[in-house]
Amino acid sequence: MTSQQLPTTKYLARDEGKIGYDLQGTGPLVVLVPGMGELRFSYRLLAPTLAAAGFTVATADLRGHGDSDTTFSSYGDVETAGDIVALIQELGGPAVIVGNSMAGGAGVIAAADHPELVSGLVLLGAFVRNPQSSGFQLALFRAMMAPLWIARVWKMYMPTLYAGRKPADFQSYRDAVFASLRRPAYAKAFSLTTRQTDHAPAEAKLSGVTAPTLVIMGELDPDFTNPVEEARFTGEALKGEVVMVPETGHYPQSQQPEITGSAILQFLQINSAK
Repeated sequence: MTSQQLPTTKYLARDEGKIGYDLQGTGPLVVLVPGMGELRFSYRLLAPTLAAAGFTVATADLRGHGDSDTTFSSYGDVETAGDIVALIQELGGPAVIVGNSMAGGAGVIAAADHPELVSGLVLLGAFVRNPQSSGFQLALFRAMMAPLWIARVWKMYMPTLYAGRKPADFQSYRDAVFASLRRPAYAKAFSLTTRQTDHAPAEAKLSGVTAPTLVIMGELDPDFTNPVEEARFTGEALKGEVVMVPETGHYPQSQQPEITGSAILQFLQINSAK
């Protein structure tokens, strides 16, 4: 990934720092937000497809990740929801939010709190509730995610999250994520994100979402004990359609961009016509 291949980075001013994002295309607004530990270039294989189909596509880094600042005092679903809402307002929404992993939970909060700004919700391998885990598992995860070694641990862990088919440029993207996290302030911000993120606020907002919703889940997603059951729960809670993607782990937007892009475009076209 070279700078010549990437759209120009823009910045959204927030109270404690800036959020990095980029824009492609023209038309109805779609906002793409990645999960923790990822860069916004997680959508590198999907964003151009949506832009070519007639949408304005804004792709944002999480606070403390990528081109966003590390000066924020708090991280998590609620904070990310606030950043998403502010970006939609900046760009003159409403928008369809596409959220991966923790950004899916943030999208739920944004949609419930600001229905006038959110015209649709696409959840990719999304956490909309806290997973069941023991105290030992939580303590082990927090030890692994300590700032001193989090970049190295995440680089080793990434291939397991991309279970199944990996994108052709996986190694170069993985190297880019590792280089980003090696910056000391960013390692600390990512560590804080893993420690502060709580999906209970998202679960509490599920019944308040009125926007049409599409749930996309990888059949091999290792972040869930039973990906099919998690997708079913999310789809039923939000009265949305569910698409299970074969040979795919936690990142359907880059592991199976054709299947994922086709499902999202169909969803966008149906809801744009309403």
